[in-house]
Amino acid sequence: MFIFAEEFLLYEDGLTTHLRWDSLLKTRLFVDGREVAIVYFRYGYIPQNYTEQSWEAGLMMECSMAVKCPDISTHLAGTKKVQQELARPGVLERFFPGEPDVVDQIRATFAGLYTLDMGPEGDKTVALAKPDQFVLKPQREGGGKRSALTKGPEISYIRMDKIQPVHDYILQRGGTLLKLSTCICELGTFGAYARYTYRQTCIFFMLRTKSDERSDGGVAAGVTVHENPLFI
Repeated sequence: MFIFAEEFLLYEDGLTTHLRWDSLLKTRLFVDGREVAIVYFRYGYIPQNYTEQSWEAGLMMECSMAVKCPDISTHLAGTKKVQQELARPGVLERFFPGEPDVVDQIRATFAGLYTLDMGPEGDKTVALAKPDQFVLKPQREGGGKRSALTKGPEISYIRMDKIQPVHDYILQRGGTLLKLSTCICELGTFGAYARYTYRQTCIFFMLRTKSDERSDGGVAAGVTVHENPLFI
């Protein structure tokens, strides 16, 4: 049986479907008497989505034998705090011991990610001295939540080096005059894998481009366009 996790997190919407364990081992998940094979998460994006019941339901799903798509480890890997920790010197080496070339190849794809906690490095002081060189990245993504670096609450943000544009484009928006613009491109790689690397496949690429005049992006918002990359 295949279920969408959102169906069991929306208790406040009058959900009547019952989610339960098997009575003995508490590893098999059942819904209305049918065992669940796959749980697909497409809910729980904002803090307001979570109630005490939804946490309990999520824990049952995560601890079950059902395949999670994705599991909690992959969820956490998408947060900026985890990405910032992975960018620290010596962290990648733990996962690729004795493979310095692999570590260098991975690290070369990173933008600079730094904590805003006060420490010996003086990260926060440096950032406030040169705010135009950085952006604040929230733990959750999706557009509309990034901001320029200013003084204020920073506990939920990570500081990232601002990507410096290198390409000039001719842009036309909504029938306006053509304009020469400096743009930033973002290449997204979509992959699929089964845990413990039983299978790992790159399935899709998406290239998005926006003017560097925009601090945020988004195709639906009308400030970003899709392009076709030419791989050489």
